[in-house]
Amino acid sequence: MTSVAGRVRSVGPLVSRIAAALFGGYALAALASVAVLALPMSTPQAVLTGEMASFLVYAAAVIWVFAVRSALRAWAGLLVVAAPLLLAAWSVW
Repeated sequence: MTSVAGRVRSVGPLVSRIAAALFGGYALAALASVAVLALPMSTPQAVLTGEMASFLVYAAAVIWVFAVRSALRAWAGLLVVAAPLLLAAWSVW
């Protein structure tokens, strides 16, 4: 019988990646959809572009999270991509 600590150590990174894919991917997609509004185009066109781009960003984030070597790199990669999107979205808000 395995110990609880050993079980957490083996399942913890997977749970962290799942959380990164769900919540980090959603956050990136939301930031991307708002950041598109900063582009020089009409507002309705920017909304549609942001909506379509958010699906691509979310899918790419999920793939990224499970493709990297560790859960720490997955979270770090999401934060690195989120920083410029946050700055662009901040200018719109």
